[in-house]
Order: sequence, then C-alpha cells, then structure tokens
Amino acid sequence: MRAKKVSESSTTMTEMIMPNDTNPLGNLMGGYLMRWMDIVAAVCAGKHCEAHVVTASVDNVSFDKPILLGDVITLEAKVTRAFNTSIEIYVEVFAADIKGGNPRKCNHAFFTFVALDDIERKPIPVPKLIPLTAEEEKMFSGAARRREVRLILSGKMKPEDSTEMKSLFIND
Repeated sequence: MRAKKVSESSTTMTEMIMPNDTNPLGNLMGGYLMRWMDIVAAVCAGKHCEAHVVTASVDNVSFDKPILLGDVITLEAKVTRAFNTSIEIYVEVFAADIKGGNPRKCNHAFFTFVALDDIERKPIPVPKLIPLTAEEEKMFSGAARRREVRLILSGKMKPEDSTEMKSLFIND
C-alpha cells in the first residue's frame, strides 16, 4: 500500500446558503453545516483510503462566526494523519458573500473515519500519510494527542495507558 501526500486527497466543496438552510434569523442552521462537513470529510477520507469509509467521531465542531442567507461557503478537508484502520480529517469552513466580499473563516472540526472492505464491511488498513510542509507536520504530530484524548474520553483507553496525554490525566 503506497503512502500518500496530503495534496492527493484534499477536497473542496462549495454551497450557497438558501432560505431553507437557515433559521428564522437568517443564519445557517448548525445541523446543515455539520452534514456538509461530514460529506466533504468523507470524500477526502475515501480518496485517501481508496475505500468506503464511515464516520467514527467528530471532535470540537467550532461555530465561530455566523453564516448568513445568501453567503457562499467553501469547505476544505485535509488528511492530518492515518493510523491503522482509521484516518483523521481536518475540515475548515470559509464564508463570503456572492461577490466575494466579507470573507471569513467560520468553522472547523476534526473528523475520524474508519476504512471498510467492500464485502464484509470490516475495518481495513489505510495508507500512511506523508506530511511535507511545516503545517502538515504540525497537524500530523498533533493528531496522535487528539486521538488519545478521543480514546480516553470514549472509554476505549485508560489514561494510564496513554503515551501522549498521560500527564494530563494522572498525577505522578
């Protein structure tokens, strides 16, 4: 299985915010945004893994700035790290008006996906990731810590078994 660069699976998606996407105040409803974020992240993960993927977790969806009726949003997804059968994807959401005015970063989140085989839908190994830039390397190394936090908080790992985050959970 060939290791891949971040750029090989990076995925961009664009949507225009229509009236049925908004709440009574004219702001994009969070659930719609989370759906689009999950879709762009799944496409990115599927491209990297060359397999069907399922969402395993979503960390810290941040709603920093409102997205308004008529705005155009751009969702950008990138692989941050590949583990054994799972892969972490970082999604950023940018908004602007239709003319490109008032550009802003509005949201971000980390998604974890598991790759599945085509027949039994069982987890399969995923290609390793090759971080090339300083930013890619920073996200790559941080992914190990984020993964341990997810596993500890979900009860799948005991804090004392942690290598990256042990000091946050256990006093020596």
